Amino acid sequence: MRILGIDPGLRVTGFGIIDKHKHMLTYVTSGVIRTVNTDLPNRLGTIFDGVMSLIHEHHPDQAAIEKIFVNVNPQSTLLLGQARGAAICGLVAGCIPVAEYAALQLKQAVVGYGHATKNQIQQMVVRLLNLDGLPGTDAADALGIAICHAHGNKLINTLGTLTPVLTKKSYLISRGRLIR
Repeated sequence: MRILGIDPGLRVTGFGIIDKHKHMLTYVTSGVIRTVNTDLPNRLGTIFDGVMSLIHEHHPDQAAIEKIFVNVNPQSTLLLGQARGAAICGLVAGCIPVAEYAALQLKQAVVGYGHATKNQIQQMVVRLLNLDGLPGTDAADALGIAICHAHGNKLINTLGTLTPVLTKKSYLISRGRLIR
């Protein structure tokens, strides 16, 4: 399975692509999509086009993107949300399933500590993917999101192979509702 991780940003959107084969994670590529200092619609178009180019060039099977958190500055949060939306639209237009992870989940999955620093994420990404050099912080976060998704999928796949135990009073939970 090939996973595209995205760390959204209005000026710099990080991306990282890894392959997952059984328990092995292999680095494919990483980098950033930079937008020029222009109006918002053109910046969002650049992010969308960049994501579409990654899909056409690398053919990912799945994607994972970082959720945003509310900043002190609501305007910054709104702009970041729009950049994230442009990236998600690119993924959806490319028919790639998208998973979302909070920064806390990313840090926990990669470093084992939910309040890890950017440098700690970079160092662990290097170790987990056997990289020769240190990726930039945006690319490292994107690779971390992809790693987080690979670890999360392992749990989902394991749960999917479990045989359910049926009793006289079995319940199925579907979309937050109990169904008999």
